[in-house]
Amino acid sequence: MSSTPAQRELRRVLATDCGSTTTKAILFERNESGWTTRARGEAPTTVENPVADVTIGARNAFEELQEISGIQILSENSDESTNPLLIRSSVDAKDGIDLYVSTSSAGGGLQMIVLGVVATMSTESAERAALGAGAIVMDAIACDDGREQHEHVQRIRHLRPDISLIAGGTDGGTLSHPLQLAETLLLADPRPRFGSTLKLPVIYAANRDGAEQARDILQNRFAFQAVANLRPSLEIENLEPASNAIHEIFLNHVMSHAPGYAKLLSWTPIPILPTPAAVGHMVLMAARKLDQAILAVDIGGATTDVFSALREPEKRAEFVFHRTVSANLGMSYSVANVLLEAGANNILRWVPYELDAATLSDRLRNKMIRPTTIPQTESDLILEQAVCREALRLAFEHHKRLATGLKGLKKSRSIGDFFKQSGGGDSLVEMKELQLIIGSGGVLSHAPDRRSAAFMMLDAFEPEGVTHLAVDSIFMMPHLGVLASVDEDAALAIFLKDCLVPLATVLAPLGNWKDGTSVVAVEFGSQKLTVKAGELRVIELDGPAPALRATPLNRLCDLGNGPGKPIDVTPDPRAPRVIIDVRGRPLPHFDERSAQIKQVKDWYTAFGLET
Repeated sequence: MSSTPAQRELRRVLATDCGSTTTKAILFERNESGWTTRARGEAPTTVENPVADVTIGARNAFEELQEISGIQILSENSDESTNPLLIRSSVDAKDGIDLYVSTSSAGGGLQMIVLGVVATMSTESAERAALGAGAIVMDAIACDDGREQHEHVQRIRHLRPDISLIAGGTDGGTLSHPLQLAETLLLADPRPRFGSTLKLPVIYAANRDGAEQARDILQNRFAFQAVANLRPSLEIENLEPASNAIHEIFLNHVMSHAPGYAKLLSWTPIPILPTPAAVGHMVLMAARKLDQAILAVDIGGATTDVFSALREPEKRAEFVFHRTVSANLGMSYSVANVLLEAGANNILRWVPYELDAATLSDRLRNKMIRPTTIPQTESDLILEQAVCREALRLAFEHHKRLATGLKGLKKSRSIGDFFKQSGGGDSLVEMKELQLIIGSGGVLSHAPDRRSAAFMMLDAFEPEGVTHLAVDSIFMMPHLGVLASVDEDAALAIFLKDCLVPLATVLAPLGNWKDGTSVVAVEFGSQKLTVKAGELRVIELDGPAPALRATPLNRLCDLGNGPGKPIDVTPDPRAPRVIIDVRGRPLPHFDERSAQIKQVKDWYTAFGLET
């Protein structure tokens, strides 16, 4: 590109997400009514052998997008040695684009190991820094994790990370332990995944007094970089320098050695972001622009990512960002791990027909060895959605455990681009404060009936008070996250118009009541209804929902304003339904199987879904 985005007005932006299996290209366009999504194309990612050039898959996606949109993107005289994109501005032209941007998780994404002194302190801080920068944390190694040094060495050698991060020891504190971690890394001497001449990057974010000794140990075998200590004192966590270093190394070292990425980097003036980092950037930006606490989840075949932008406990106008990866929870490759971690009974409690544990296990293991299959019958679909509920629930529990303040401390704050911690060690996730929950991944975004997507999210996350549910229509958030680094208003406009598909506005009262007790009275346009304890009401709408006023009928009932206080709710005008969930929190479940089946059938009936 001959000029930077700031030097001219953008009209068309081409964005790609180079995923592990598929490269997805989207053309965004600004017309008289504002920014919109013009077309989408995709092609298999080509970072692996035998092609081993990520740009081939990108060009194939561009060609499909050209056919769909009728807009010429590729220059007719471009070849493999030149920039294939049309350079001319599209302001006065039918063809061409103004800007190309991209994200990437090809080749497995950015894979890291973190090494810390204390598992619940420096190692956990290092994990937060890596996750916030968009990495998959392959292992978190700590001096006190119960493993011997030779076990650590074997583990690192086997994993072959893209980047290693060393943390631990306050400034002026212990030196021996962070240096021991450096020695462990030297002994392991992991080989790079890409590029035979690449020196694996190591970021040292530990006791500053040990930085030069660690450099002496590692610099001959690794690309060593020292940054400010993640935990300069017990009371302070400073993640920004390490997160920035991870981004810089990913862009300039890891990606430059991956097949074809040097060419891809030359096509865009904007840094290519790891896919999860772009999603996180979009979630945090949307939370700030909309002034809403947001939770987003992406459930795939092998992993489940959870992102949250939550209100800062002591500074309510600011937001705290967190990301976690549950690498063993997914809908195909990792489906047996969901069974192992959740247990057969927890999956069966969502299934409204007779199914024994042995048959459940057989069916899920068949899915694991045939990961590309899709449900063929209604019972197959219901079982898949039951597994989805448990995978989401477990991933969310994992997220809540990591989305905490510094354990046992009231701390000073260091604000970074990705994480801002609060003291106390308690989870920062307050369900009553979550205003928007976004689901993505095939099982949610491509559910045959949008009602079932809302049903799965309602059961898995158990929202409290007033919460809006939506899905990412085509997993557009990575593209929008990198676009937001250029034009936040354009990204937000497309996010609200084309990306989010509203599912429902949920009102979930809190309190303890006996089943059958009248809990809340609801005035909803011309409708007036009373909802009893244990009931699930789903109100389907023909048009924009009118304002809703809910009044507690029990002095202990909390609708989000506090016990006994009424609440006025403005439903999402595009949401096709309002859900009033008085089943209680946590959701009730029967131990006896026939009672379980009847209960879940009643819930399906409330949504108008067949069982």
